Amino acid sequence: MQFKPHDYQRYAVNHIIDNSAAGLFLDMGLGKTVTTLTAIDELLFLGEVNKVLVIAPLRVAEDTWSTEIDKWDHLKNLRISKILGNPNQRLRAINTPADIYVTNRENVEWLVNELFAKWPFDMVVIDELSSFKSSKAIRFRALKKVRPYFKRIVGLTGTPAPNSLIDLWPQVYLLDGGKRLGKTITGYKDQYFRPGRKNGYVVYEWKLKEGSEETIQSRISDICISMKAKDYLNLPERIDNPVEINLPENAINKYKQLEKELVIELGEDDITAANAAVLTNKLLQISNGAIYSENHEVIEIHEEKLKVLEDIVEAANGKPVLVFYTYKHDYTRIVKHLKKYKARGLEDSIDIAEWNKGNIPVLLVHPASAGHGLNLQYGGNIIVWFGLTWSLELYQQANARLHRQGQKETVIIHHLISKGTVDEDVMKALANKEINQNMLLEAVKARIKNNYGG
Repeated sequence: MQFKPHDYQRYAVNHIIDNSAAGLFLDMGLGKTVTTLTAIDELLFLGEVNKVLVIAPLRVAEDTWSTEIDKWDHLKNLRISKILGNPNQRLRAINTPADIYVTNRENVEWLVNELFAKWPFDMVVIDELSSFKSSKAIRFRALKKVRPYFKRIVGLTGTPAPNSLIDLWPQVYLLDGGKRLGKTITGYKDQYFRPGRKNGYVVYEWKLKEGSEETIQSRISDICISMKAKDYLNLPERIDNPVEINLPENAINKYKQLEKELVIELGEDDITAANAAVLTNKLLQISNGAIYSENHEVIEIHEEKLKVLEDIVEAANGKPVLVFYTYKHDYTRIVKHLKKYKARGLEDSIDIAEWNKGNIPVLLVHPASAGHGLNLQYGGNIIVWFGLTWSLELYQQANARLHRQGQKETVIIHHLISKGTVDEDVMKALANKEINQNMLLEAVKARIKNNYGG
């Protein structure tokens, strides 16, 4: 296929070529991959770089980059090697002559340890730069060690600060080595933020100082460009449909008991919630219809979401339905309940191709494993959130698998919400686009206080 870049894509290509450190904060559907590959192709031709390392989410590393190279005529000369699999397979891939080497982010530490003495890559592309938003993460610390060896680096993401501008520092540090936002996360916080809620020396929330947001944006504006899909694409309409579900009395009673006492007894099993984070997780499980016991056994509580999901699939009248689930027991229960519809999970690129041909009636996907980079817009236009996520980034990225360029129909996104549960708090936070774990935990605490006078 011939690549005819839009003006904004040409601008992005030039931005990568003109800047040794380039951040592309491009919205979903704007073609980050083909844009970056086009720039790489030109840099290789000019002799500016020799070996390029791409770090991406696993499924994207397995499929998306090689698929894009095969798709476009001007990229077919590029040789790609995938540093995936077991250590021996990875070593063979490293020693295979290629222009672009693709690996998943979980392999970054191994790769750095293996090649630190003679780092071979003069250009690094981080696909989904926001996955390096924690300065304490092993993957960040590993990449930081070899950062001085990069002649060029490109960071790609649609959501650079999904929760807070605190998340921005590690990402920009990998781009410029600390030139714009400082050498340390502590210094960055001190300069641009003030402590909010805290307990002694432990700060739970950082608030921006007046004028800091504008200053931060100004400091990184020379190397980072941001583009929103709505400014460049005529995307199809999106309809968000909240589906409220009344839980049976016994299920809501068990839910309230755990919410109030942090302990629930189900038969011989005691399920405890040692802290608010664990409590939230347990409450979301009950909202979905099943819960893990202390012995990791699955205890079913209700089938209300399964029944509503089946109604939606039936009403789709043969049109494919993409279902996002949260827990393994969600997946198992859905597959069993929708047996006649042949519900199945997303395993590999073959499944992606089959979905896009319309051959999979119900495709089950975990948003963390398929949130980034997968093109599923050709296979259907109906999404169901069986289990909700408090991660705004995962939520937005997952929805963009269908609501993106190439989609021909209105995208309908059903959210299954168990009434009177933490599902309602998650939806409220997602709607406000302010979601983070602290906010969710505070919502849980407020619910307990309001309901039980705690």
